[in-house]
Amino acid sequence: MLRGKKLGVLLSTPPGHPNFGRGLCLAEAALREGIDVYLYCIHDAVAGIGNEQLRDLKTRGLKLFACAYGAQRRDLALSEQATFSGLTILSEIIACTDRFLSFN
Repeated sequence: MLRGKKLGVLLSTPPGHPNFGRGLCLAEAALREGIDVYLYCIHDAVAGIGNEQLRDLKTRGLKLFACAYGAQRRDLALSEQATFSGLTILSEIIACTDRFLSFN
């Protein structure tokens, strides 16, 4: 019933914050149900790109994006762990998903 639906998730909190973990748990549950999940990390969440749970979710189909400007401001190197982009991609995720949730 949910298979093939699209979920957008925005994380803005640092990896140690409870809402970062809540966002990852939601993404994991959605992937289990066959939902396409698009996760965008912005602000302090860009520091969590290397998070082990995020890497695992990517192997299971998570589409991971991160704010290039946020990474630059935090002196984080761009890597292949995520697709680094700007707010245009975030806007597209919001517009093209069936549901969008933000964890701040």
